[in-house]
Amino acid sequence: MTADQIIAELRSMANPQNVAGMARYGINPENTLGVTIPTLRAIAKRTGKDHRLAAALWRSGIHEARILACLIDEPEKVTSTQMDRWAREFNSWDVCDQVCSNLFDKTALAYAKATEWSSHKQEFIKRAGFTLMAALAVHDKQAGDQAFEDFLPLILHEATDERNYVRKAVNWALRQIGKRNRQLNRKAVKTAKDIQKLDSKAARWIATDALRELTSDAVRQRLKG
Repeated sequence: MTADQIIAELRSMANPQNVAGMARYGINPENTLGVTIPTLRAIAKRTGKDHRLAAALWRSGIHEARILACLIDEPEKVTSTQMDRWAREFNSWDVCDQVCSNLFDKTALAYAKATEWSSHKQEFIKRAGFTLMAALAVHDKQAGDQAFEDFLPLILHEATDERNYVRKAVNWALRQIGKRNRQLNRKAVKTAKDIQKLDSKAARWIATDALRELTSDAVRQRLKG
């Protein structure tokens, strides 16, 4: 299928009611059709992996086409230039998160970009840095602890950012790292306690929420097992 054919199919499934519902969750309604994620995944499965098609879908600027692009792109063909360009064009938290957790985290540049973007001034690029950390903590089963320990000082340093989409991603990264194993749990808990001491409303929320989960019986039992 061509990009034009896929976009025509997406437009045929447009659902304004879904768009309104998505907007209530902070999803940008601009160029959004209201096609569900399961439907996009079904199209991606049918289409198969295709780097050039992914690029064409992304260029359309359509919300769902961009999510579909990250589902069909080929991680080994993704360049640093592409990652930076797509990140600059993030305009909704869900597109940011889908791209980071379905594509960018599978590239060879994932750890470097997580570090680089974590201090970026632009809100969604910075969110992408911490979303990548969270996604890597969940998906990269082969990585050693040091890779995630290196993220903890960055999490501490950026925990005072009051912007909603940033603080939630910082919290997400800290929690996912701390749920990876017992050693990282201890280090993440220590980081959360250090964050708690910062004179910042965002930092206090990040730390309190993270500690609630990381010190819970459920997490401790799972890590012990």
